[in-house]
Amino acid sequence: MSPTAKHSPADTTIFRNSSMVLTAVGDGLGTIERGAVVIYDEKITWVGAESDLPSEALAGGREVDLGGRLLTPGLVDCHAHPVFAGRRADEFARRARGDHYLDIAREGGGIKATVSATRAASEEQLVELCKSRMNVALVWGTTSMEAKSGYDLSVEGELRLLRVAKRVGEEQPVTLYPTLLGAHALPPEFAGRREDFVHTVVSEMIPRAADEKLASAVDVYCDEGAFTLAETRQILEAARAQGLSTKAHIGQFADLGAAQLLAELGSLSGDHLEQVSRDGIAAMSKAGVVATMLPGACVQLKMSPPPVAKLRAAGVAMAIGSDLNPGTSYSESLPVPMWLATTHFGMSVEEAWLGVTRHAARALGAPDLGRIAAGCPADLVAWDAEIPAEVPYHFGANLVSTVWKAGKRAHGTI
Repeated sequence: MSPTAKHSPADTTIFRNSSMVLTAVGDGLGTIERGAVVIYDEKITWVGAESDLPSEALAGGREVDLGGRLLTPGLVDCHAHPVFAGRRADEFARRARGDHYLDIAREGGGIKATVSATRAASEEQLVELCKSRMNVALVWGTTSMEAKSGYDLSVEGELRLLRVAKRVGEEQPVTLYPTLLGAHALPPEFAGRREDFVHTVVSEMIPRAADEKLASAVDVYCDEGAFTLAETRQILEAARAQGLSTKAHIGQFADLGAAQLLAELGSLSGDHLEQVSRDGIAAMSKAGVVATMLPGACVQLKMSPPPVAKLRAAGVAMAIGSDLNPGTSYSESLPVPMWLATTHFGMSVEEAWLGVTRHAARALGAPDLGRIAAGCPADLVAWDAEIPAEVPYHFGANLVSTVWKAGKRAHGTI
């Protein structure tokens, strides 16, 4: 598409003098050595080799000199829990001593501990806490993030968390995609009344979230110690009836057959997947369900990684999420999970980059994100790196130079 097809050169911005542009389009990473990108307002209008830049684009357009840096799409975090209060560093210390996550949860820790702290926090406190986490995520290159609820577990409380996510998404650069995770755990007031709580999620929580347009998707924690396969079906079918997308935490501790259920329902993604059968993988592949890898939690809980080789062989698209949460993966950074995915999960550098760009966007139900292509949002990151492998290779160092959100500089100085 010509950058002057609809707009005058003075209205354009040209990103040039890159080492490489990683487009995440087509086969592989779609890299273009010495690539250039042209944007108008909030959208990308042209991408290609700098030597092919149309002459009219150079006649008056504002230029951004990348100084030989790598340019990529803004990172997409497709699995995150950024709205919560409280910390669980004590549990981290217990797990470091060898205590098991499920044992800690049975003793009142885990999700329930965060529920208590989150219920006690004011809405303004939750807004400020979430904003501070988005500030960190942005600095590490994230421009879009899922925002799950799940740390209140009451109808009004879950809706409050979704409203917080919506507000934070409107008040700072990182776009948030709120997901209702009302079925994250059984709240204490429903002890011994699982059926009643599932009914509350189905008949009250989901319809109200849909009616008030507070969420675009519904998630369920389907696993040992959490919700059963039958309960998960009931909740996700209710979500579909309300026109909401579906996804689920599955197979972190045990395979309950949820991969097949997600495939049947046409869900966006199945997340965790340390335990998943060959039949489950085949079903996900056939239905196009994205497998979201969460290496931060997996490594921290000292678990065996998901069967990446089997997922790859079956042609299942693999995304990578931070799993930002206060208990098992307290990190806003995506480059760190990329490093863990390549060193601990056996994913390639190419798979890691697709996992935080194009495939992550699919898992969010927002396929225009995570790509540098004409018509896509102008969410871009310039890295103090020349090739994609440098980002996971130099783990722990923040190589982000500058971040642009919707065509406007949101962080950095270029």
